[in-house]
Amino acid sequence: MMELKDFSFIYKYFSGEKQESLLFLIIGLAAILLSGIFFFFIKTTPAFFKGAAIPLLAIGIIQGIVGYTVYVRTDKQQATIAYNAGIDPQSIKKIEIPRMGTVMKNFIIYRYVEIVLLLVGLGLFFYFRNNETQQFLKGLGLTLAIQALLMLGADYFAEQRGKIYTEGLQKFIQG
Repeated sequence: MMELKDFSFIYKYFSGEKQESLLFLIIGLAAILLSGIFFFFIKTTPAFFKGAAIPLLAIGIIQGIVGYTVYVRTDKQQATIAYNAGIDPQSIKKIEIPRMGTVMKNFIIYRYVEIVLLLVGLGLFFYFRNNETQQFLKGLGLTLAIQALLMLGADYFAEQRGKIYTEGLQKFIQG
């Protein structure tokens, strides 16, 4: 009699990816919209809000593109991996585990970049907090720190989900 393998860990991982990517997309679009409002419509302390608009726009575009890309590809990727796992379990060892190794290594790079951006943002904000002539840099720093913190938080949860998924892949190929 043939043994049935549990593929639910694949569904759970990609379901989480899809949900987080949709949230990322929404946050990115909101950041882009807010940057436009800050840049074109806020008239009180305009330099602060123009500075704040820059990281909102730049990081919002990244969030939107990443969110959209992951959201669109997730269903096909999930189906392909589950199918391949059922047909050729060794494909998990040859393809998916190495792919996840790369993904997990990238999280380390993202974490350091996000921490640097957070520290730069906080440094700018606190250095210029009492300097009325540098409101642009104060706004830029505050918003950069907030966006970096959002990205750091989102990537933390994605990395934790990736660890659980990778463990599931390894258990799967071990039988």
